[in-house]
Amino acid sequence: MNLDLTTKTAIVCGSTQGIGLASAVELALLGANVTLMARDEQKLKQVMDTLDVSQGQIHRFVVADFADNEAVNTTIEEYLRLVPDVHILVNNTGGPAGGPILDAEPDQFQKAFQMHLVNNQILTQAVVPAMKKAGFGRIVNIISTSVKQPIVGLGVSNTIRGAVASWAKTMSLELGCFGITVNNVLPGYTRTGRLDAVLNMRAEAQQKTPNDLAAQMKSEIPAGRFAEPEEVAAAVAFLCSPAAASISGINIPVDGGKTGSL
Repeated sequence: MNLDLTTKTAIVCGSTQGIGLASAVELALLGANVTLMARDEQKLKQVMDTLDVSQGQIHRFVVADFADNEAVNTTIEEYLRLVPDVHILVNNTGGPAGGPILDAEPDQFQKAFQMHLVNNQILTQAVVPAMKKAGFGRIVNIISTSVKQPIVGLGVSNTIRGAVASWAKTMSLELGCFGITVNNVLPGYTRTGRLDAVLNMRAEAQQKTPNDLAAQMKSEIPAGRFAEPEEVAAAVAFLCSPAAASISGINIPVDGGKTGSL
């Protein structure tokens, strides 16, 4: 099975923590030159220094705040002037705040739409010309199992994640003939800061302790545990590999079997 990503350049968004960080690590282990993208320059430097370079990789980072579409656009344009050939794009950013959908203010939807879908569009439009030229491209969006089964208490997130999934499917239909795949990885409950925030929010609403709530949530997962970021990253890395050339336009849950749909 060909998992070799040497000579390939990957941009990984939200890569200073959680699933984004784990994905950057996995891609580097497969030989890719990894460019980290996030808003905290100090953390970006720290992560870059830990990535594997045993295959002669050159890793970089760029600073961008995903709350600012214009800044993201400027950053990617400046980056591509220096590094024009990008073969892999991992779209990933923090999820919207939790809460019932009826309580959400309209601007919460607008902000989430801009941070997730609009930034995905900006970055994809920027890197696709080089992917077409190379005849190889991998775009992986880290979304959520809410694409298949809405999650109670995450109204804005459920809405925006669904929009991103539809965007990705449409994009996959347009780009497949160029050797470019577009897929979505759907993490379930995964040991990240996002999970801690959800646990605390739900525990307060249900008047339970976070530990008790975590035990309850694990009991609903066939695997009996939360996923690790590295397990989600393994799915991301495989989809980015040459071996996954015929996999496109799909949603892959990494959730220990919890999602109730096919």
